[in-house]
Amino acid sequence: MAIANQETILNHLKEYLKADQISINETIKELHGQDESYHKMKLPDLVVFPETAEQVSTIMKAATQYGISVVPFGLGSSLEGHVIPQSGGMTIDFSLMNKVLKVYEEDFLVKVQPGVTRSQLNKELKKYGLFFTVDPGADATLGGMAATNASGTTSVKYGVMRDQVRDLEVVMADGTIIHTGNKAAKSSSGLHLNGLFVGSEGTLGCFTEMTLRVYGIPEFITAARASFATVKDAVEAVVSILQAGIPIARVELVDQQSMQQVNKYNDTAYAEKPTLFLEFHGNEAGLKQDVEFMQEIVRGHACEEVAFETDTAARNLLWEARHTLAYAYIHGYPGKKMMVTDVCLPISELAGAVGHARENLMKLGLPGGIVGHVGDGNFHALIMMDMNNPEEVARAQEFNERIVVYALERGGTSTGEHGVGIGKQKYQQQEHGDALEVMEKIKAVLDPGNLLNPGKNIKSVKRGVE
Repeated sequence: MAIANQETILNHLKEYLKADQISINETIKELHGQDESYHKMKLPDLVVFPETAEQVSTIMKAATQYGISVVPFGLGSSLEGHVIPQSGGMTIDFSLMNKVLKVYEEDFLVKVQPGVTRSQLNKELKKYGLFFTVDPGADATLGGMAATNASGTTSVKYGVMRDQVRDLEVVMADGTIIHTGNKAAKSSSGLHLNGLFVGSEGTLGCFTEMTLRVYGIPEFITAARASFATVKDAVEAVVSILQAGIPIARVELVDQQSMQQVNKYNDTAYAEKPTLFLEFHGNEAGLKQDVEFMQEIVRGHACEEVAFETDTAARNLLWEARHTLAYAYIHGYPGKKMMVTDVCLPISELAGAVGHARENLMKLGLPGGIVGHVGDGNFHALIMMDMNNPEEVARAQEFNERIVVYALERGGTSTGEHGVGIGKQKYQQQEHGDALEVMEKIKAVLDPGNLLNPGKNIKSVKRGVE
């Protein structure tokens, strides 16, 4: 809800926050009215920058008192409009809550505030011989990653964000501060609140502290690039590698068109064929056997070339090519905006889904590429479109619809890691059926005023009412 009496709420907040923690500056509002998606910008009425959970609690109490909608904000790197304040209101920016609070090295845990970024955390953890595994590509905040249940390239070995969260400190809609878990490795006590709040996209509460699982830095890491005749061959090779029990840490598919963009943008000379980017973590002796076995497997699936990188710099260059692919497309199509969409399917359905996606890109005449975390059945489509051309935008949206419907009809999901936000909202009924009503009832109990990020992920209990 937009703020009817802005002066009143500003005076209220100034009793608890410093002047520089509250902003109605137009430039600041514009920075908080958009994310990395193609969705239209909408501005908040004001932006606040809390430093403590207690300040967040005060902000939420004020929001409830005055009936103001609230949108939590990390870095704005989301891809489905999650942080766009559809109803105006107030944005809570967590950039000042950016401390690594404590490393429990013997427990392989770390306690952080939500504004800490992935690279910031790993820089701190390196002193202890530890690292945080979830790598969505963007240097996102951990609060934002928890809010969308981020995953990324390493999820095939280590799991997604939900698997790393042991405890969350959450400020509820009424300002109550709760903890959803503890430091124990497992529990049979109570409902699994960690699982409920991770992935809720700021619709159930604001995260102010997180206790996360971390891992020892592997003794030895080797990366590989394997090119294939077809996408089908590449995906089937991955299935065989997983079935063989090889401890693969990352496995990414990049289609032929995307490899062309990689070479143009990075000035590389990689084979412009469907390609797997792979990485293995472990001890040197064990990995040597695993890598040899992997080579035998991929050769049985029409692999045309395998190149290995064990040197850190060379390995980083290889993964940089994968992580900068979005920028490669943006650079290659000046004046166009990128739609990045994702779906996730059972691995047995993945090759068909990728083929279906490529076929529909060509039918609809859309430039773009397909990449994916094929180890867990998740793939992304990167579509370039002219936002000033309604017909082209409509074709991109039609493509999105086609791949989502294909995934849902085969036991998949409309989004594997980007989240629902605005863009995938319309598929929730088809995906969840009557379970969606259960989710809406939970939302209504925890946020009866529908103030927390309204219109995203889970709408209010009255269908369609934001």
